[in-house]
Amino acid sequence: MSDTEYVNIWMRPERPTTGRRPTYSRAQITQAAVRIADAEGLEAATMRRIAAEIGTGAMSLYRYVPSRDDLIELMADHLMGEIDITDIPSDDWRAALTGYANELRAMWLRHPWVATVHQSLPGLGPNQLLLIERVMGALDPLVSIDENLRIMAMLNSHIEGSVREEITTAEEVRRSGLSESEWMARRSPRIHQLVSSGKYPIFTRIVTEAAHQPHLRRDDQFRNGLQHILDYIAVSLPPTPKPSPPHGTQPDPPGTHRDETPATATDNTPTRDETAPTGADEAPGRDETSEDLTPTPTRNCTVCARPTPQTTTGRPRQYCSRACQQRAYRTRTGAGTPA
Repeated sequence: MSDTEYVNIWMRPERPTTGRRPTYSRAQITQAAVRIADAEGLEAATMRRIAAEIGTGAMSLYRYVPSRDDLIELMADHLMGEIDITDIPSDDWRAALTGYANELRAMWLRHPWVATVHQSLPGLGPNQLLLIERVMGALDPLVSIDENLRIMAMLNSHIEGSVREEITTAEEVRRSGLSESEWMARRSPRIHQLVSSGKYPIFTRIVTEAAHQPHLRRDDQFRNGLQHILDYIAVSLPPTPKPSPPHGTQPDPPGTHRDETPATATDNTPTRDETAPTGADEAPGRDETSEDLTPTPTRNCTVCARPTPQTTTGRPRQYCSRACQQRAYRTRTGAGTPA
């Protein structure tokens, strides 16, 4: 079929507008094909085999599915529909990508024949389009569409590469008739030969020094690799904007450290206690020196010359107590002096 004659399967109406009413649906044919592929492999899912599965003639199926490529697209999109996206959050990109990755891997492991398909899967069917909207939608507010595509390509490459290796290894083990540990043991002589040769120092380090990655279970290997991919994505995302300061205030300049020590009276700032008339040279009251002051190099009080403990942050203290602070204020302002 030439390019000018080809019509995408999703553009073809499922039910012809004229002629005999269809006996079957694309969904029935697709589901039968997936059952056969799961049991016997993708190559077994021929039109003849599918027709026998649903009880009809092979030629009649071409009224519904014109070619094998169309059948593959229908099967692939059917599998995409198995990926559960109902709990994928739209406001947490990391949780959305993690959920998608785990669901996609689980789908591949349920249908390992997907690893044998040699074409891009699938061809813009409804289930794939729904995945695009939901999964890429979680990143859409944060990055450009080009960056979004790049991130998804990197993520999908990791998922599919990891699962394809897992499926291929499981198939080799199955064909050998051995358990996985027995199958690995058969490789030991060759590994020992390579290490003993001294020609492959990096491979030797992998065998003798790697403590985690080669020895993790498949599930843990996948999760470990996925977390690294997500960390790389996080680095490429723009930083989250900081909240704007309250209206009428100016943000601190870069490098400024705001003094968070409780406010105390200074030479030019009277406090409520300092302005209260007492009529005495020294106001009564307890020593208000903070108890949590860390012993540090001290200064002398400017009123009584006693040592004044200093805090590790904020302005140096000039008075040893609130009483001396108030006395200094009255001296400056003449408070309490007869007119």
